[in-house]
Amino acid sequence: MISTAIRLARVGSLSELAAAVLLGLGYPCVMIAALLPNTWLFAAAAAVTYASDWYLHRRGSYLINRLGKLRVGLTIRFLLRQVLLVLLLAREGLAETTLFYVAVAGFLVFYGLQAPHGALVTLIRLRRVMPVVTRNVDLQRLNIPDAPPNALRTRAAEKVLHLDIPAVIGVLLATALQRDVIGYAGVAASIALIVLYIAALAPYLRAKRRVPQAPVVLEAVSDWLREYRPTVVLYFSGSKESAYQANMWLETMEEIDGRPLIIMRERGLVNKLNPTTVPVICVPGATHLMNMDLSTVRVALYAANVGKNIHLLRVPTIQHVFIGHGDSDKLASVNPYSKVYDEVWTAGRAGRDRYALADVGVRDDDIVEVGRPQLAPIQSWTGTPKNPVPTVLYAPTWEGWDDNPGNTSLLLAGENIIRRLLTAERPVRVIYKPHPFTGIRDQRAKAVHERITAMITEAVAARAADPRWSGRAAAAKPAQEAARAELARIEAELAALAKPGRARRDGAEESRDSLADPQRLERIKALRDAWNTAYWRSTGFWEHLVVTGPEPKLYDCFNESDAMVSDISSVVSDFMASGKPYALTDSAELGAGEFLRQNTAARAAVVLSNSAVELDALLAAVASPEHDPLAGARQELKEYLLGPDHPTSMDRFNAAVRELAAESEARNLGVEARLSEEAQFELNLQPDAGPAAVPAEAETAEAADPADPAEAAGQAEAVDPADPTEPVDPADPVDADGTEAGTEAGTEASLRR
Repeated sequence: MISTAIRLARVGSLSELAAAVLLGLGYPCVMIAALLPNTWLFAAAAAVTYASDWYLHRRGSYLINRLGKLRVGLTIRFLLRQVLLVLLLAREGLAETTLFYVAVAGFLVFYGLQAPHGALVTLIRLRRVMPVVTRNVDLQRLNIPDAPPNALRTRAAEKVLHLDIPAVIGVLLATALQRDVIGYAGVAASIALIVLYIAALAPYLRAKRRVPQAPVVLEAVSDWLREYRPTVVLYFSGSKESAYQANMWLETMEEIDGRPLIIMRERGLVNKLNPTTVPVICVPGATHLMNMDLSTVRVALYAANVGKNIHLLRVPTIQHVFIGHGDSDKLASVNPYSKVYDEVWTAGRAGRDRYALADVGVRDDDIVEVGRPQLAPIQSWTGTPKNPVPTVLYAPTWEGWDDNPGNTSLLLAGENIIRRLLTAERPVRVIYKPHPFTGIRDQRAKAVHERITAMITEAVAARAADPRWSGRAAAAKPAQEAARAELARIEAELAALAKPGRARRDGAEESRDSLADPQRLERIKALRDAWNTAYWRSTGFWEHLVVTGPEPKLYDCFNESDAMVSDISSVVSDFMASGKPYALTDSAELGAGEFLRQNTAARAAVVLSNSAVELDALLAAVASPEHDPLAGARQELKEYLLGPDHPTSMDRFNAAVRELAAESEARNLGVEARLSEEAQFELNLQPDAGPAAVPAEAETAEAADPADPAEAAGQAEAVDPADPTEPVDPADPVDADGTEAGTEAGTEASLRR
């Protein structure tokens, strides 16, 4: 019942629910106390509302947002409490006293001073927002000043409203004790505190305390680009939940041949990026991106098909490659959008065959098989369980953007799978790791996830009380406690290393201070490895787990498990690198034959119906190699999906980068040579014909020579800038009005470079 109330109230815990109830009851009590009147009841009820409000804000409760939508936001709640205090004074017979007038005037002045305070906070914040966010980019020449102290900057509106507490306490004490001077002192203290707050913020509007203006920052970034001369770019745009798609490529970018650069488009994603030595530039504005000097870049890699890709795809001096964020039999792996790229890189032959079967316009000679460099950490199976109790990983994908029942097993089969694993005749340990997107579109998926989590939590408690396991738990307790202490120590050190400099800096400071420190990053990697080892030591090999955060990583769960149950997704292709048994769920109920025909990854899998009765075959394969008839098929399918083991995937990936970069360079040199020949030809004509000898009509016709498709395309773009075939970004001031001023000139300049 409590969990139902928590879910209905949209709060995260029982304590949040209690605070919400107290807040809801506190204000009626304040009103009743004012009407009675009862000063001490008023003081107690007001204290409850203050404490409840503060706690919900500290927890970032969803309820706070909902109250704002219902027009009872924070400012209204504080104002209501103060109005009720004035009502209390009137009901106490003090309406004609000096204290009453001082209280009313004091609260009016208090709210009047919030206007300059709010304006200061907003101006300072806006003037510290840079047009780009960077990591590992030297911006020292900009002399970016420190932001105001965190105490002044964060949750400023909430803090300034709480400065009314001295006035409220003073007026209440003056009423109860009949000493007006206490009320005067309280009101004066509140006004003095807000004036001091404003005075502390004001110096940060001075020119030397402000971040340089956008043109200066962009010029500094351009200077850095000209000095660094990047050759390979990883371009990424997406929602806040999609950061994993970029993170999976960071280590590959660190090992890539050339000078790598990561370009991102959303500010909120930068802080979700794992620590890396690769320079990162986040450019939210399309205009700024299109004006950046990327003339040295030869290859751009795209991890996702998103609309903002068009802002870099339009650069003709770069060869554009779709690398994706996984390799699977999902329709996303043969997206027709892939036609816009110069090449599509797949893990193995399977990716090439998918495009051929889908016939979406991607040519076979534009597909390159490069393997999956990220899979190097995955350990190969030895053929026997890692621990006395086998571990089965359940890693369902998310519900997708449509209602196809084949998207995820979670909705129709998830609970059956978990129930059968938890009650298996031969005990197994279950690790449940859902997709990060689970529940973002379909609330039913979120509800099933919560029920599965509850099932596993109940099974953990039952196993802990079972005599078969309690003895093991008691024996392992000292080692587990030591591992948990080690985890706490590692996490504290990681937190200190994650963001050098003072705590809770703003975006401008982080860009300024984020130069790569190889020793620090090596230490972070070593600590993450140590954390992973300690994490698995902190839990018993018989204890079920629910893993929903970024740590431990999916590949760490692969290495800890002996088998996996999943859906058609890139998770299956990646798991194939381990050689371990796995099962796939036919959630759409196609039937085993049709499911195998449609999905390459199912060829070496135990196919499950939604009842999951076929799980016994998977558990038998885990327990004994003699009962694993699909071992040979898995090995064949591994090479088909992921490519050969030799040369390594990283070697193949780098070879593809080098080859495409050379192709890009040759193309650019050819274009430059043709442009030079054309310019020379025009110069040769001038002495004979003279300027007047060439009619304007001839010049126009020559400029739009239909025999030259490149120029014809450019002319068409100039004549029809609102081309309906081009995606329009409504947030892009360049695209919003349908024009692209300067784009043609920028493209020609890029070609000439």
